[in-house]
Amino acid sequence: MGNSDLRQLAHIEAVPFDDLSGSVVAVDAHNWLYRYLTTTVKFTRTSAYTTSDGEEVANLVGIVTGLRKFLEHDITPVFVFDGGTTSLKDAEVAERREQRERYEDQLDEARESGADAAEIATLESRTQRLTDVIQETSRGLLERLDVPVIEAPAEGEAQAAHMARRGAVDYVGTEDYDALLLGAPLTLRQLTSSGDPELMDFEKTLADHDLTWEQLVDVGILMGTDFNEGISGVGPKTAVKLVREHGDLWGALEARGEHVEGADRIRDLFLNPDVTDEYEFDTDIAPDLAAARAYVCEEWEVAEDEVASGFDRIEEAVTQTGLDRWT
Repeated sequence: MGNSDLRQLAHIEAVPFDDLSGSVVAVDAHNWLYRYLTTTVKFTRTSAYTTSDGEEVANLVGIVTGLRKFLEHDITPVFVFDGGTTSLKDAEVAERREQRERYEDQLDEARESGADAAEIATLESRTQRLTDVIQETSRGLLERLDVPVIEAPAEGEAQAAHMARRGAVDYVGTEDYDALLLGAPLTLRQLTSSGDPELMDFEKTLADHDLTWEQLVDVGILMGTDFNEGISGVGPKTAVKLVREHGDLWGALEARGEHVEGADRIRDLFLNPDVTDEYEFDTDIAPDLAAARAYVCEEWEVAEDEVASGFDRIEEAVTQTGLDRWT
């Protein structure tokens, strides 16, 4: 998820949804899905998204709920899914797994002790993970809704940033501040929140601190990333000062008498990530709503009352967008 302290350096401004009309956003699918998945689990009865076989597909409720926000504002989302993670991220993945297991233990204890429903719902939301079924059904629903899906060779966020740098999309959509280190020109945050999103600007961030892209990555490494621990006592301001005074990561490390294992490779993961140009997508979305409803409510047994309003609003949005394009 990156280091949230990067926010202190990022050039961020609020942007009205109306200003984004007609744009295309490469969405970090796993980041977006996880947020709607946890929110759905927290605020929706479990039986509403659990099949007769015991499969939980809260993601389907989340997609119907979240997708309308794009379509109602005439924004085309392109969902970019992770292909795999680098071995350098194994430690972070293991840490997240251990944290989820701790929450699962707490959840069992809460259920056994008869804790209130709100506490149990919160713990259930924290134990969520993107299972194979969630991966499969998310793609299945997006396909029926005619929403473009791109399969990244590695990190979805890196692929999204690459697409934005090539001009294939207008924005990257993610909550992860690492989009800055990946060179995403313009990133939209809070697409899963109420209200208008935030716009994080890469070039203005560099200008604000008189840094190059390479130096910004060096600052991130000093602070700590998903691939390495930061240098003790080095926060955003100190990291910027060190890089500007000493030129780059290695000068800063030498000045502090520190070492970052695999620094060259970590730097390269941000500046030259594993991405592909082998993709294509159509921005004219024409959802098959009948097929999508049947997929969600009949095939995967999601309670119709949980998605009826979302589907209705998607239909209204698509209809209105089509009318606007003909006026």
